[in-house]
Amino acid sequence: MGEGAKRLASPAQPATHRDMNILLIGSGGREHALAWKIAQSPKLGRLYAAPGNPGIGALAEQVRIDPTDQAGILAFGMEKRIDLAVIGPEQPLVGGLADTLTEAGIPTFGPSGAAAALEGSKSFTKRLCDEAGIPTARYAACSDRAEADAYIRENGAPIVVKADGLAAGKGVTVAETVDDAMKAVAAAFASDGASVVIEEALTGTEASLFALCDGRRATLFGTAQDYKRALDGDRGPNTGGMGAISPAPTLSPELAKTAMKTIVQPTIDAMASRGTPYRGVLYAGLMITPEGPKLIEYNVRFGDPECQVLMPRLGDDLVDLLSRCADGELDSATPSWSSDHAVTVVMANSGYPGAYEKGGEISGIEAAESLPGVVVFQAGTSLSGDGRLTASGGRVLAVTATAATADEARERAYEAVSRINWPGAQFRTDIAG
Repeated sequence: MGEGAKRLASPAQPATHRDMNILLIGSGGREHALAWKIAQSPKLGRLYAAPGNPGIGALAEQVRIDPTDQAGILAFGMEKRIDLAVIGPEQPLVGGLADTLTEAGIPTFGPSGAAAALEGSKSFTKRLCDEAGIPTARYAACSDRAEADAYIRENGAPIVVKADGLAAGKGVTVAETVDDAMKAVAAAFASDGASVVIEEALTGTEASLFALCDGRRATLFGTAQDYKRALDGDRGPNTGGMGAISPAPTLSPELAKTAMKTIVQPTIDAMASRGTPYRGVLYAGLMITPEGPKLIEYNVRFGDPECQVLMPRLGDDLVDLLSRCADGELDSATPSWSSDHAVTVVMANSGYPGAYEKGGEISGIEAAESLPGVVVFQAGTSLSGDGRLTASGGRVLAVTATAATADEARERAYEAVSRINWPGAQFRTDIAG
């Protein structure tokens, strides 16, 4: 990360009439990537992060406020006269943090609690798809285990079982057998009040499409492909994401345009007609089928690690784009992108997404970032009492490289990984392979 970005983010930076006080909410690799790009904006005065992480701390002033502490975040926003709040994680969005801030007059990038139901409730999204004619998988929403088991027996396998609510990207089971599907249902209904959505298993290739939305309009904001399985060859359990590539190899500009027309814009129209206009970024997980793109699910925030491959390729001022969305004035903005490809390799604690040990010391990030086009975004990191960087979460680092071709970016990313000294690391060796 260049010294110029750090100077822009410094609280000591002298104010001008263009300066904006920005509050970034979250502490993961996604928020580090957003902070890295926000810090490059000529409109930035001071950047605050609640709570941030050690990587974000090099770019922003960290404040010890939990992202779900709406009263604390609101009080801080009013005290610091925040000009733009950027909400990273899904939990505070579904919990209505954007409503709290906007009602107090703080412009906020992120959907209302009602609009965030697009991620918070898979059954809500499925019903909306039915009403708006949006192409998606056939499904059943079940709040009763016996009903779910009966649907699985009737339709057979392969079949997909999804927890209806938030699951940090890990609440999906693609069951190859009826027995596996029923085990997933049993696990889901182990909690009181649980419900599931059971879907046909679509065939094709997956891709992620992002759109910026201002309540009425949606504009394409890049594509990516992530790698969910923990192990090489797409084996092992689902994770929050072990790597990503952008642009998505399987999502051509023509297919992206089709998805915007048949999936994203009808969703924005339907949300507006319900009186719950959608403002923020809408992340559409797609399956590219022989019949065209179909919606797998929506996320109401930037993906992680997809955000880490999008931000290095963005050619525009991110602050300007986020502000336009928050103000409902996206107009005809068309973000510009580098022709470079980006590859991210996630380094996780050994054992993730299962049990893992914390506290392993990490070094070598500066050596990795000395490679051209490489930036290391931090997620589950902490600083020890004597200032050592340690691994404190499941997914810990997102090593990102850009280059003229995907192969070059992949080679550069893995070279950067090899320069990081962290004995407890686990990572896939086939990202973008």
